[in-house]
Amino acid sequence: MDEDMLADQRRLVELIEEEGWDVTDLELSAYDSPWADEDDPEATVTITARKPYEGEDDGEDGDDESPYRLK
Repeated sequence: MDEDMLADQRRLVELIEEEGWDVTDLELSAYDSPWADEDDPEATVTITARKPYEGEDDGEDGDDESPYRLK
């Protein structure tokens, strides 16, 4: 895998973490594009991250009228 791709991957993770996100999974796929006439490789980065948001907690579990909530 190209060192430039890995450096870009690290930079993307740094940018996301600087915004308060916790990166939980990352996948970098390098390939030769079937649509390009050039021999230059391309890469796809899939990043999974989570970020908790502080909300008002009034002691309730939220919207009890949700059709997706088990009662």
